[in-house]
Amino acid sequence: DSDLSIRTLSTPSPALICPPSSQAFINGKASSTSSSSVTGETVAMVHAPPITCLSRPHLKPTARMQKEQAPIDILPDQAFLQIFSHLPTNQLCRCARVCCRWYNLTWDPRLWRTIRLTGDTVHVDRALRVLTRRLCQDTPNVCLMLETVIVTGCRRLTDRGLYTIAQCCPELRRLEVSGCHNISNEAVFNIVSRCPNLEYLDVSGCYNVTCISLTREASVKLSTMHGKQISIRYLDMTDCFVLEDEGLHTIAAHCTQLTHLYLRRCVRITDEGLRYLVIYCSSVKELSVSDCRFVSDFGLREIAKLESRLRYLSIAHCGRITDVGIRYVAKYCSKLRYLNARGCEGITDHGLEYLAKNCAKLKSLDIGKCPLVSDAGLEFLALNCFNLKRLSLKSCESITGRGLQIVAANCFDLQMMNVQDCDISVEALRFVKRHCKRCVIEHTNPAFF
Repeated sequence: DSDLSIRTLSTPSPALICPPSSQAFINGKASSTSSSSVTGETVAMVHAPPITCLSRPHLKPTARMQKEQAPIDILPDQAFLQIFSHLPTNQLCRCARVCCRWYNLTWDPRLWRTIRLTGDTVHVDRALRVLTRRLCQDTPNVCLMLETVIVTGCRRLTDRGLYTIAQCCPELRRLEVSGCHNISNEAVFNIVSRCPNLEYLDVSGCYNVTCISLTREASVKLSTMHGKQISIRYLDMTDCFVLEDEGLHTIAAHCTQLTHLYLRRCVRITDEGLRYLVIYCSSVKELSVSDCRFVSDFGLREIAKLESRLRYLSIAHCGRITDVGIRYVAKYCSKLRYLNARGCEGITDHGLEYLAKNCAKLKSLDIGKCPLVSDAGLEFLALNCFNLKRLSLKSCESITGRGLQIVAANCFDLQMMNVQDCDISVEALRFVKRHCKRCVIEHTNPAFF
């Protein structure tokens, strides 16, 4: 922590995300940073305020200095704050080095509700440690303003960085660490145990994460506060390949307030895991089990128990699903708005009939690569789902121009249609365009443009 020993005017200076080759000006002298020698590495460094902040601040600027004032300095503080609010964390730290005024403005608490770091070159653990210490300046050891931390694609984020957030940021509400492969269950447990207001958690691509739960100590000590529950409503565990039914059982038992759950490519999940989910999490509105090859019609029977609460369902490439499963969902989930069933080759026109007659408010449907769906199924869809806005029929071999014309003649609000790799005539595509003027048609017919 030698980089944290530098103090100016008894105040910690800002954390700057900068390359190791740059020089920091400390007390008016150039000083090379003591970061790693890895080429292109970016690390968090502590820098003193700009030298202008330290040199006779009581003197008023002369008339000549006022005339030479840069045009941008005319902007009021509020305008600067509005501009700074759109900058990522590393750029905001760079702005703190420009001048005394910018230094003070960049550390306005309103700009630090979010920390956003991306890229493999960022030394995230160190950056988080330095930033949180600077933000804890007015409230020692506690950063009350920070609500969102977004760290994506940073392989150098480890459990140590998450421990820093857990210890210093009790008001955290949103955490995104997608693609950070080096974090484990223990760090995630620590976050959810110490941040009782956490509602949004994205650990997609973190394949070492196999569960979401309170730590053992929190389960005992904080049972009154948490009720042994976690406040998470949005959970994305896409590409968490090691997640199994037992882990999903634990997640469901602790995260009973879940409304959005994404389990794309969690290939070890089965129908049994979905049964646990529905038992504990009855408020789920959006659910994705795309590419979960062990999910079958029995799993859809369990999902159907969510009834009218379910609005979004993705079962893409779940090869064991047939019309039977679609019938369960159509019968009980009447308020379904979005269904992605691409690659479910067991779905036929009968499945579309059940769906169209029971889910009349459907707005988006993807049945691409379903070779058994034909014009007859599209006719059921067109005569019942008038609010349809997005329809994907990519690689549906049995679809012809007649089916598209029936859809276009009844679904005037259609905004997107995908008929790539379908044998559709130019006349049929023109018919769709005439009747659905706002519709964007994705196709592979070179004669239509």
